[in-house]
Amino acid sequence: MAVFQKCAISFGLVYIPINLYSATQDNDIAFHQLHKADKSRIRYKKVCSHCGKEVKAEDIVRGYQYAKDHYVVITDEEIEKIKTEKDRTVTIMSFVGLNEISPLYYDRAYHVVPQKGGGKALELLRRAMLKAEKAALGRSVFGNSEKLLVIIPREEGMLIQTLLYQDDIKDIDVAYEKPAVSEAELALAEQLIAGMVAPFEPEKYKDEFQEKLRALIADKIAGRTIVAPKEERTGAVLDLMEALKLSVKSAGKDAHSAAHAAKPRPRTPKKRKEA
Repeated sequence: MAVFQKCAISFGLVYIPINLYSATQDNDIAFHQLHKADKSRIRYKKVCSHCGKEVKAEDIVRGYQYAKDHYVVITDEEIEKIKTEKDRTVTIMSFVGLNEISPLYYDRAYHVVPQKGGGKALELLRRAMLKAEKAALGRSVFGNSEKLLVIIPREEGMLIQTLLYQDDIKDIDVAYEKPAVSEAELALAEQLIAGMVAPFEPEKYKDEFQEKLRALIADKIAGRTIVAPKEERTGAVLDLMEALKLSVKSAGKDAHSAAHAAKPRPRTPKKRKEA
């Protein structure tokens, strides 16, 4: 796995060299754009607006427009030249509660792996943060921008999660009413939630629609007719209380079935063969 970034965590006077590895990947099926008439692949060419010629990747530079049709070229080498050691370091600014940061601010996740000589310091930081039930708020430069970061200790390692700034968060402009809720409705809703509580086991979940999409592709390749699956239709429940009661009843049945399925079945004793 390729290293996303080599940097270090600065914790007071402690300096921990680390490597960051991307913690997520995109597994969605990718489609290409085709010409409807002959199913040929659509290609995009990068063309110079001045001379009209196609431009190769190696002949393209990055420019900032400071006035109409006026640009200043900025190279990667120049960007790296203005970075200081502090810019390349994840500087811890403060510690916060593990659940204090709203999920709204989370962006990208990276695994933290110590470089040679940084293992003990990183492990000390991880264990101390776990014991204190704290995450660390920090900042560092990734690419062309300074990122707000949160370092999260885990039982099996550390994560660094980039955060969005307050300016990146959009408020909804649509106001909506909050109707009154009765105590009876609230009690049923709480009962329904309690009946559906289960530990988070990510390995149990998968993108089922991607599997349907792969089956569709296989059918198309094989020339089979695409048939829409029959949907199970349930009667519409218009009354909120009735819907809650039915949901609680259904959740209870599902929980009983799951518990029954989890119980080990008694073994049937084997018959002895007669001599």
